Amino acid sequence: MRLCLIIDDSRIIRKVARRIVEGLGFEVEEAADGAEALAFCAATLPDVILVDWNMPVMDGLTFLRRLRESDGGDRPKVLFCTIENEPARMADALDAGADEYVMKPFDGDILGSKFADVGLT
Repeated sequence: MRLCLIIDDSRIIRKVARRIVEGLGFEVEEAADGAEALAFCAATLPDVILVDWNMPVMDGLTFLRRLRESDGGDRPKVLFCTIENEPARMADALDAGADEYVMKPFDGDILGSKFADVGLT
């Protein structure tokens, strides 16, 4: 089964995203910040990662840059899930290696569509 890592400092957002992603047929693991997620990825590389931008300890953009520099870090599909909606911020995420951008709040239809856009469904 394919694995999705959900990285968000909000337990509620992780819970909502988990339900949606499991419904798309993925196993799900969770991390509360980028540092925790990077440690997880060093041991087990997921197929797809949903990452929030603004988090304590390590933000999503820093996580993404470090992931992409690591061995195998180019393989997971990474979707930024955030309230950031400025075009310059979206460009920063894509330049850092994000495959797609998802605006919060999202639902099953939106997430399913984004997964399809990056070839996961």
